[in-house]
Amino acid sequence: MFRALASILLCCFFLQTFFWFYISNGNLITCSGIVPMRFRNDKISITDFGGVGDGKTLNTKAFREAIYRIQHLGRRGGTLLYVPPGVYLTDSFNLTSHLTLYLARGAVIKATQDTWNWPLISPLPSYGRGRERPGGRYMSFIHGDGLQDVVITGENGTIDGQGAIWWNMWRQGTLQFTRPNLVEFVNSRDIIISNVIFQNSPFWNIHPVYCSDVVIQYVTILAPSDSPNTDGIDPDSSSNVCIEDSFISTGDDLVAVKSGWDEYGIAYGRPSSYITIRRVTGTSPFAGIAVGSETSGGVENVLAENIVLYNTGTGFNMKTNIGRGGFIKNITVSEVFMENVRTGHYIKEHLGRESPASRFDTRPQERPFHRHLSFKG
Repeated sequence: MFRALASILLCCFFLQTFFWFYISNGNLITCSGIVPMRFRNDKISITDFGGVGDGKTLNTKAFREAIYRIQHLGRRGGTLLYVPPGVYLTDSFNLTSHLTLYLARGAVIKATQDTWNWPLISPLPSYGRGRERPGGRYMSFIHGDGLQDVVITGENGTIDGQGAIWWNMWRQGTLQFTRPNLVEFVNSRDIIISNVIFQNSPFWNIHPVYCSDVVIQYVTILAPSDSPNTDGIDPDSSSNVCIEDSFISTGDDLVAVKSGWDEYGIAYGRPSSYITIRRVTGTSPFAGIAVGSETSGGVENVLAENIVLYNTGTGFNMKTNIGRGGFIKNITVSEVFMENVRTGHYIKEHLGRESPASRFDTRPQERPFHRHLSFKG
């Protein structure tokens, strides 16, 4: 029922968005060309490795063996891993370079709810610790580190994080480490994510961090409005990121541009830059488009245009804190349609004293500054 309603809303609002855009501009502008879609010479199916889409069989071994095979094939042009219709239950797994993960219509890759055996990884250097808890963090459900030329696409198949068990652990205060994201790419480039439904993420949905040349388009991201911290797309210390033509309905910010947390983000010093957010439609109890609150590495050259928001807390929210450092500059927000949105735009510089550091420093160099902010229409 939830997915069916979301699909109807998606179609209606996409039509509204495109109609409005064409009337205003007469043509369709896109930034998706920064990463070309590559043809794969080699194709394999998850069923070739024993994958069973019955919703009960654990397919972790099948996914890991298939990706291991692709990693060691070395085929020119890369390999497509086909996931046919069915529900494929699996633990988290790592991707590899020169891979297309292709979900057929009716295919669902579903996360196991076995939180005890979920792998742990080191905290991001620009955060210094897990975002929620000290120490490491749980690896994202689908993970990529140090990769290039990776595509996640298909015929609107679904990646389901089954996040309710994690949300309840957060509410009950029983989390030992920071919850896993649904999809995360670290230190990677030439990434395309398109034509896939993402739902019920334990934490943030799509998190490209320390990445360059990333295209995310024609995706649907769904989570209940009361699901904690289920941000839609969070470009983090990344450059040349294109987010277009997507529908997002979650429990937190639809898109939040980040760049590290307090003194760790300042020391790492990698900004988010050249981020384009275009023709995104959605609803959230929090922000439609946000910058922050983790902005310690700096955020610059962000364009958000042709955005449709309804039943949302804030249209655009720029949030940071004393001690966070960094800069926010050259931000342009234009052509935003809002219906039943409580606040159009809001700039908040005092988010409280939460910090990954043992001290809370308010020296001048750790005070954030912002300039060249433009809001139109």
